[in-house]
Amino acid sequence: MDIKLDAKSPQGPIENRWAKFKGEMKLVSPANKRKHTVIVVGTGLAGGAAAASLGEQGYQVKSFCISDSPRRAHSIAAQGGINAAKGYMNDGDSVYRLFYETVKGGDYRSRESNVHRLAEVSRDIIDQSVAAGVPFAREYSGELANRSFGGTQVSRTFYARGQTGQQLLIGAYQAMMRQVDEGTVKMHTFREMLDLVIVDGKARGIIVRNLLTGEIERHVADAVVLATGGYGRVFFLSTNAFNSNCTAAWRAHKRGALFGNPCFTQIHPTCIPVSGDHQSKLTLMSESLRNDGRVWVPKKKEDCGKHPNEIKDEDRDYYLERRYPTFGNLVPRDVASRAAKVVCDEGRGVGESKRAVYLDFRDAIKRVGENVIREKYGNLFDMYHEITNENPYQVPMRIYPAVHYTMGGLWVDYSLMSNIPGLFVLGEANFSDHGANRLGASALMQGLADGYFVIPYTLTNYLGSGKLEKVDVGHDAFAKAEGDTNKRLESIVARAKVGGARTVLEIYRDLGTTMWEYVGMERTDAGLKTAITKIQALRKEFAAGFKLVLPNGVKERNQLLEVALRVEDFLELGELMAIDALDRRESCGGHFRAESQTEDGEAKRDDENFAHVSAWQYTGDPSKPALHKEKLVFEYVHPTTRSYK
Repeated sequence: MDIKLDAKSPQGPIENRWAKFKGEMKLVSPANKRKHTVIVVGTGLAGGAAAASLGEQGYQVKSFCISDSPRRAHSIAAQGGINAAKGYMNDGDSVYRLFYETVKGGDYRSRESNVHRLAEVSRDIIDQSVAAGVPFAREYSGELANRSFGGTQVSRTFYARGQTGQQLLIGAYQAMMRQVDEGTVKMHTFREMLDLVIVDGKARGIIVRNLLTGEIERHVADAVVLATGGYGRVFFLSTNAFNSNCTAAWRAHKRGALFGNPCFTQIHPTCIPVSGDHQSKLTLMSESLRNDGRVWVPKKKEDCGKHPNEIKDEDRDYYLERRYPTFGNLVPRDVASRAAKVVCDEGRGVGESKRAVYLDFRDAIKRVGENVIREKYGNLFDMYHEITNENPYQVPMRIYPAVHYTMGGLWVDYSLMSNIPGLFVLGEANFSDHGANRLGASALMQGLADGYFVIPYTLTNYLGSGKLEKVDVGHDAFAKAEGDTNKRLESIVARAKVGGARTVLEIYRDLGTTMWEYVGMERTDAGLKTAITKIQALRKEFAAGFKLVLPNGVKERNQLLEVALRVEDFLELGELMAIDALDRRESCGGHFRAESQTEDGEAKRDDENFAHVSAWQYTGDPSKPALHKEKLVFEYVHPTTRSYK
């Protein structure tokens, strides 16, 4: 199928494009909005904000939550802050600077129009959140406080100690639950989307499974909004909650939605290192800690076994400050992560595994006092102490990079609509704003921007642009989608009865190990080909049978069944990620091809051949996806060698 990718970005000066879109958009009258039903899948920041905003406008919203409460959405785990170009610090910040630094931070692999809109509406997010009662940190004067994050030289990050995501989520949750009380939003908890329903080429509904009863349900709407987060759990160990998955997006992909830049994944530099095979996830230590913490390793290998407080200053290598004197410890995440890997590969890693570096607050405590550090980061320090039984006020934290965020996702145009009309994708589930690397404190910004300030306009424009045929859940397309879902469930049960040498979790862990080893921080031609071969073998093993306990088939709450369904999707997505990484024969942001690096080990882009979005189409065979390209045009931020030195 020939697909022509059109971003549909407004023309004219970039600072006027969003205003131009809103000025020319099609409208739906308040009386008619009540006649439209919209499905929103996901209740994190993007989904919660979208449901609240659309409900406030008068649309009838069906909201679907995979847990017992929207407050369990993974947005709650974001710690350090949210960016906004408010310019409160008088340090030279502006909308243009946030736009510029986001495009540069993404290594010139994002769409300019979308990023500029994000920078514009960032300012409104803070006002909205304050009005919703989010308790941002404040200066003694009462003004909102700001701090710095990686990849920038200004302070534009608003924060609520180390629980910014939690506080913002509660704000969006309250706004959404108000609409539930008003009757415009109907909440469906313990539901997992297992398929997308397309009628006459348009997204018109979803098939979900009730996770408590096992019942399959059909839900119809005039448009579907996916806000289901990223796919970092394909690596098994990541900072994402175990419940996080790719199924909603992947099922939409298999129905025709293009998947953009799947190989663009982010490794976060400040995570608590792996401690053993018992772990199901890793714990993030906020990037905000790099404001006051200094990253170092011993200069000499023989010192790596010593207690860190015994190592003198002259024997410490503050390698980020040495390599990147301008940005120091606040270089972007991809740069900091690779630098940590380099020193550990040299044999200078610390801790039992030797795969860790120190994050040290000794100098900051001397400078401002323990009470100030405790006030800024207290809950993060407490969390570290609970997990490691070490006191970070007295002993440096040990950190190491881990999978955190995915920049790839379903392809969307300027309206955040996929190539399937009526299917909108928000937040981390789409590919649009971060390019090859996300700057810190930008995930919360994108989620709330998409949900509060973009989708209310773009979805209205879609619904106002043409008449939709009346469809109900009795339509043949719903029957077929439900039938396909039941066949899939029956297939899982059949394989469980056949049995196998390993459990689903063992196969899943093996997939994660393969992904981390070959599609992780450093990728090579040979390694990616090895990964593809290994993943295909795992998929073959999974298709043959596995150990899985299903006492009553699928009509029950069985989390192992849920995991099996998700692992089936991860096995296909993992191969696509490796295929995409193999095709992209350049280094950019978090995608580091060992064959494409500068003399001093930095990422080396190939703008002549790869200044495009790779949008992959499912063809029926996971090993043979079709590639479509959206050329990236840079009118305002011209690609240069990205340097933080």
